[in-house]
Amino acid sequence: MTHETRPDATAPVGTPPQLLPPLLPPMPRPSLYDRFRERLATDPRAARLYDWLGPALVLLIAAVPRLWDLANPHDLMNQFDETYYVKDAWTLSQLGYEGAWPSDANERFLSGDVGAFTTDPAFVVHPPLGKWIIALGMGALGPTTGWGWRITTALLGIAAVLVLMLLAKRLTRSTTFAVVAGLLMAIDGLAISMSRVALLDMPLTFFVLLGFLFVLLDRERTMARIAMTVAARADGDEPPAWGPVLWNRPWILAAGVALGAASAVKWSGVWVLAGLGIYLVVTDALARRRAGVRLWPADALRQGVATFTLLVPVAVLVYIASWTGWLVTDGGYDRHSADAAPATGVWSWVPVAFQSLWQYHVTMFGAASRITSPHTYDSPAWQWPLLIRPTMMYFRTDPEGTRAISTLPNPLIWYAGVAAVLYLAYRFVVARDWRYALVLTGIGVTYVPWLFYPDRTVFQFYTVLTLPFMLLALTFALRDIAGPRHAEDYRRLTGQRLVWVFLGVSVALSIYWYPVVAAVAVPYEFWHSHMWLASWGA
Repeated sequence: MTHETRPDATAPVGTPPQLLPPLLPPMPRPSLYDRFRERLATDPRAARLYDWLGPALVLLIAAVPRLWDLANPHDLMNQFDETYYVKDAWTLSQLGYEGAWPSDANERFLSGDVGAFTTDPAFVVHPPLGKWIIALGMGALGPTTGWGWRITTALLGIAAVLVLMLLAKRLTRSTTFAVVAGLLMAIDGLAISMSRVALLDMPLTFFVLLGFLFVLLDRERTMARIAMTVAARADGDEPPAWGPVLWNRPWILAAGVALGAASAVKWSGVWVLAGLGIYLVVTDALARRRAGVRLWPADALRQGVATFTLLVPVAVLVYIASWTGWLVTDGGYDRHSADAAPATGVWSWVPVAFQSLWQYHVTMFGAASRITSPHTYDSPAWQWPLLIRPTMMYFRTDPEGTRAISTLPNPLIWYAGVAAVLYLAYRFVVARDWRYALVLTGIGVTYVPWLFYPDRTVFQFYTVLTLPFMLLALTFALRDIAGPRHAEDYRRLTGQRLVWVFLGVSVALSIYWYPVVAAVAVPYEFWHSHMWLASWGA
């Protein structure tokens, strides 16, 4: 008699044997992530703690590699513009405009002689706000150490991680994936290296991310208002011909301030301002079509005029305000270029100082457009996704070892991010999800314009502005790999393990790469082991 047909000893005599219920396969054990999410869903206190503690831990992780030994090296990057921006920032704080320096300025500045500049003006090709930001650090910590001239860039690099997490949280509705996005930027070599040098690109990145966050906040507020207003105006089943023209959009004004500041750091911020302006008009048009407005294309143009009025003038005012030092002093380059022949006719009402500012901008634009001289690390924009020629900003070998500052991103994160952008473009075509559109807009306005300058001298490190949007695309891809809640247990467990493996390997690679992006003294052989492609070397 088998175990299954053994009679029950407690049954009355004569009772036929009962079959025992068949053995069922064990229930799959929930994954650690699923149990964690269940805890957050059932314990509001734990959820609130996690909403603060998770991002705070990421910010700590971001701060350590950006601030650790920030004054190293005690040098100005001669091949790149730190050598100009630091000295320009100091003279801005002293003169109100960029002053000229003697030929031995670097040696004297690094030795502590920070007063070697003259009152003669220096010609520059970038607006002044980024240099004012650098000057703030020197005003607080002094100009004689790298802490002074790099601290504000480092702090904005940390703040950019925070803004990215705020963006990711609102796009994914998940603190966990907001933490993932922030962690990827916190540990990436490109973001770290660009936060440790006194260049303009990290302040530019911060203001651009802030502009995108404000546009996202406006979208959350505006889409529902359009739908409700159109529904209220409907006459029975007949939708209205026109929708509302919305002027009460404070987040658009805030976006204008942020993008005006971005343009006042580098002119490439103007591309973002224009791209986000087009994005706002398109999203308003689609919202009116969904709400049932009969004349939605013309209605969107009406709203577009209002949006332009809210976004662009405040950006222009912020940009002009960044030139205050040049306007209120007399020594800046081209400061009196319009004095001899001021404008007449329709432009005669413009103050002569602003006419001079316009002429200076014409000169700046002509000089910037002619930057085509060969450079060791020149990398045309079509090469950037392939990571062919990252920029080696600093390289020195001495008895202590080899020190380098390479703007090399974490290779795994970078190539996965490029693949994620292609995946997100495919998902947008299939799902038409507005969140994908916003991320792809970020990619477009920060990368695509550079493709139209094939002859201009440009560098791979410009992609630090594109990097956050690549990481948002990668975050969406990792979320899809992890699987939705309704997926089978095996599918979710496998996907979540893959995500954990990816993050673990990414962290390990970032630790391995940190010495070559932060000027840590290492043996030459150790540095050389990081040069996986010959074009990555010095």
